[in-house]
Formats: sequence, C-alpha cells, structure tokens
Amino acid sequence: MKKIIYYLLPLLAMIISSCENSPFMPKASGRPYEVLVVMDSVEWKAPHGRALFDVLDTDVPMLPQSERSFRISQIEKKYFDRILNIFRNIIIVNIDKTQFTRTRMKYARDKYATGQIVLTINSPSKEDFRQFCIDHRQDIVDFFTKMEMNRLVKELMVENSKITHELAKEIFSCEAYVPKELASYKKGENFLWTSNNTAGGMMSIVMYSFPYEGPQIFNKQYLTEKRDSVMKVNIPGAKDNMFMKTDTLCTVVKPIVVHGKYAMEMRGLWYMENDCMGGPYVSHHRVDTENNRVVVIEGFVYAPEKMKRGFIRRLEGSLYTLKLPEEQFVAEIIPGVEEEEIKTVSDEQ
Repeated sequence: MKKIIYYLLPLLAMIISSCENSPFMPKASGRPYEVLVVMDSVEWKAPHGRALFDVLDTDVPMLPQSERSFRISQIEKKYFDRILNIFRNIIIVNIDKTQFTRTRMKYARDKYATGQIVLTINSPSKEDFRQFCIDHRQDIVDFFTKMEMNRLVKELMVENSKITHELAKEIFSCEAYVPKELASYKKGENFLWTSNNTAGGMMSIVMYSFPYEGPQIFNKQYLTEKRDSVMKVNIPGAKDNMFMKTDTLCTVVKPIVVHGKYAMEMRGLWYMENDCMGGPYVSHHRVDTENNRVVVIEGFVYAPEKMKRGFIRRLEGSLYTLKLPEEQFVAEIIPGVEEEEIKTVSDEQ
C-alpha cells in the first residue's frame, strides 16, 4: 500500500497543480518571446487571422539581419486545455457581435499559471478585428516586449554582475544590474565598460555621464556626436586609426518613460572605423537632477555570424535597472494596455 501511495504522489501533485485557482498553480512554460494564439484554425488562416500573424511576425528593430520578434504558435480553442494553457504568453481572440460592440484588448497576469501573461482581444466582427490589428500593430508588439523586459529585470535584480554593480556605485553613485557574465571591465573618466569578453558573442554594457545643458540636447545629432566622442577615447581598436563610431543612417531616437521619468532611447548600429567590426546597440539617456548631469547606459553586441536578438534583448533589459542617486527602486515598465482582475473562487462566492 505504501508503494502505491509513493508512486501516486507525483501524479496527485500534478493534478492539484493544474487545477484552476489552486494555491499550487503551475509555473508558466515556454521560452522568452514565445506567443501562443488561441484562435480557430479557419480564422487563423483567414485575412483577419493573418493580420494578427503579421503583427507578431515583425522583425526586431535595428538589427544587422532579419530576426523575428516572436516565436508564434496557434491552437484551436477546443484544444486549449489545462496543459496548453500554461504558456507564458497567450493571446485569446473572441469575435462575437452579440457580446462586443467594439474591439478592445485587456491583459491578465497569472490566469492559468504563475509568471504568465494572457492578452484577450474581443471584437464584434472579423473586419473590425483585422483593422484593429493594423491600427494597433506596434501596441501589441510593445506590450509583449515590455512584459518580457519586466520578467528579465526581475531576474537581473536577483542574479547579476556584482563587480558591475559596485563599479556603477563607485563611479556614478548609481546602481545597475546587468548579466552576471559581464565581469571584465575598463574604467575611465566618468566612464565604465563591462563585458563578457568573448569573441563569438560579446555583450557589453557602457556607462558614461556628461553635464546637462537643457532639454534641447535630446536630439539625434547631439547624442550621436556625444557618443562618438566618448567611444573614440575609451574604446579604441587594434590600431591607432581604429575607433568605435555610430552608424547615423541606422540610428533612431525616441522619448520613453523609465521609472516614471523622461528618458531618451537611442537604438541602431555601430561599427569600428577602419576595421570590419560592428553590431547593434541600444542606449538610455537619463537626467540626474541632483547632480545636473546626463547619465547614459548602453548595451552593444559583437557577435559575427550569430543571431543577435537574444543578446541585445538581454542587454536592453539591463538598461531599465539603472537607478539614479535620487531613485529608491526599479519601477515596472508600464505596458500601455488595460489590466483586468482575475476573480478567484472565493471572490465569486
């Protein structure tokens, strides 16, 4: 009898953990940037379904080669059971003119599994849904990207490069949490370069600061010229005439919000002048009001003949962990989509 109980215990645990609203809710499965679409196969292949596919099938911006934003899977609603519903990122599509008067999307956390995000899109018609996907293309991409960044930030706050964290405090009186493998470093005047120092997939985080001269500096020309001047001094090439430069034709800037405050994001490609090195980069420019300076944190990648999406996304998550001297905590990246409450059994009674 004891043997039977012993072998049944793992099965019992699985059954309990799969129960909805159970305190033993399973952990979400899947890799970062995987999305499961719950939609009937006929609709998935129709124009309105293809509109959603086209949204998710977009390229990651500013990479030297084409790399998709997400891994996409699709399942019919009738097969969406207690095994498949533990995916980390899920989109549920409901089209019903008797229930909905306009197309809206909401998201829920931990609906079927912990660490899970479920985005529900409700629409009265196929055409309305198709147009919604076209009009809100970037909103949907940004939503899942920001949610994955939030997951990464949480991981980095627990496990990170201790040497980089200490150097950021020493040089800038700031805190930053970057991947633990970034342990090699170089210090300069108001400058820090930390890297995993591998030739095949080199990831680097750079920090530097300069005096704040007013909001007019937040433009592409000023920031790229400042970047080039800093990199030329601090990241030279193998020979005297080699130094890092910004590819201004493949660089974009846009204002973003970090920890509830204005910041400027710069994203694009870099190259080594008079050499054949290059790759993608992304940076945040933030104003430290206590010290009247701009603090820049940047991630850049050198990974020839390799896909770079995973590298640059890992570094980009690190940028959101930067805490300026006046900041007390790292705030979650706001997803820009309405969140719905998940009702438990006790709530409904």
